[in-house]
Amino acid sequence: MTIDKSLETQILRFHLVEHWGVHTIAAQLGIHHSVVDRVLSQAGMPKAQRALMPSKLDPYLPFVLQTLEKYPKLTAARLYVMACERGYTGGPSHFRARVAELRPRPAAEAYLRLRTLPGEEAQMDWGSFSSITVGRAERPLMAFVMVLSYSRQIFLRFYLNQRMESFLQGHVSAFNAFNGVSRVVLYDNLRSAVLERHGSAIHFNPKLLDLAAHYHFEPRPVAVARGNQKGRVERAIRFIRDNFFAARQWRDLDDLNTQASHWCSGQSASRACPEDNRMTVAEAFAEEQGQLIPLPDNPYPGEDQTSVSVGKTPYVRFDLNDYSIPHTYVRRMVTVMASPTRVRVIDAMTEIASHLRCYDKAQQIEDPAHLAALREYKANARHHSNQDRLSHAVPAAIELISAANARGHRPSSVVKRLIELLAQYGAEELNAGIEQALAQSSAHPEAVAQILDQRREARDVAPPIAVSLPDNPDVQNARVRLASLSVYDQINPPTERTEPENANKGHEVGNSPEPENSPERENSTESKDSPEGHKENHHDSINTDDIQ
Repeated sequence: MTIDKSLETQILRFHLVEHWGVHTIAAQLGIHHSVVDRVLSQAGMPKAQRALMPSKLDPYLPFVLQTLEKYPKLTAARLYVMACERGYTGGPSHFRARVAELRPRPAAEAYLRLRTLPGEEAQMDWGSFSSITVGRAERPLMAFVMVLSYSRQIFLRFYLNQRMESFLQGHVSAFNAFNGVSRVVLYDNLRSAVLERHGSAIHFNPKLLDLAAHYHFEPRPVAVARGNQKGRVERAIRFIRDNFFAARQWRDLDDLNTQASHWCSGQSASRACPEDNRMTVAEAFAEEQGQLIPLPDNPYPGEDQTSVSVGKTPYVRFDLNDYSIPHTYVRRMVTVMASPTRVRVIDAMTEIASHLRCYDKAQQIEDPAHLAALREYKANARHHSNQDRLSHAVPAAIELISAANARGHRPSSVVKRLIELLAQYGAEELNAGIEQALAQSSAHPEAVAQILDQRREARDVAPPIAVSLPDNPDVQNARVRLASLSVYDQINPPTERTEPENANKGHEVGNSPEPENSPERENSTESKDSPEGHKENHHDSINTDDIQ
């Protein structure tokens, strides 16, 4: 806490003139007693020694000091449990406060200032800049940053992930922007660079080694938890965050990268070079460019390679989205070659699909040619299915289809019409109609329909009723077996019973109605008024023999 001169004068006057104590001065002025102690110590007065109260921890202090000396990183919670096991009965908060005072502090580490030669070293790291929304997907906005250690020239490119294809493409773009490659590139132990590490034994990512072999540089990871060894790129990310990204407006990722490119070659390059304040970063970079390793003649592809299993639908799943492929490659393993802008699907050495990359999620990126080929295949398959059904049910149909095709009629239309006739007339009748049409040299389904209609009229049979079915092959090709209805006769077998003679007469056709005052009419009226009579009248009004 910083205090003004007037408050400091008051503290000294109250203490030296009025002889107030430290806590009295702090209470009257509304400040902490440590502020009063500091002002008095700065004035050359010794700090008042307060009497120390005995503590429950005092007998255990030798144990605590010995344990901390042997295990300096042991937590206070674990040390408290160990003290309780030895009889300590005090509270944990006071114990933790004393352990914090007694814990040995590591000695301050001194660092050497590192200087590099031109073209000798570059440093690379990722920087996180929150996230952006792409459709329904929330994508992290990551900055690929590479800095030349001598000139401090910065390369900056934003991506929507830290995947291997972005890592490789960032290197390719950085080397192209520098128009050369440094001899060494420093990394921290990120997964794209180091797969496993045990001390000095380092298992590099094979794709990074392939990139290094192409550009002839040495990948060198820094020691674990030693970010100070690549402090130039760490400071560059902080510089980017404060001087480029803060309050910046941009439309999309391409616009942001365009602005980043102009910033790297403009405002960033015009600052003073930390290695030599007499020149700018741009001037130091011009001097360093001549010492960089020249770029190879053939560019590095910069694509990530992933093996993907294709399911029963003609799509491959990659990075939360589905990309279409030809239907002939379902149920197989293919290779996805992904760059930050494009997704290619490879089978062996053949490219079978290529799409623009989508950063949304749950999207189907389709090539219309793939879907058109699948629909055509399905239509041909349905045609062959119907043709196979006709060949089994109606042997003469194949000859009719061939003859109709020779006359220029579409086989699919002929098969469709014959399937309709099969459903209306049955296999045996259709086969007879086709044979008669072939005998008359009338190879057309409508000629068969006319012959079947003539045969039906000759038998004096009612015309068949067309049944409208949905356009579903499973429904249209379903076979329905007619069930026997004889089992229903066993549910309620007919019984013979004798009916009154006059009851049958009352239901005969042509009988005159009974007079209103007749005895039968009166009996009928009485029967309606009682449940028994209603039951008798119900039996009398139904004659099973008449119905039959």
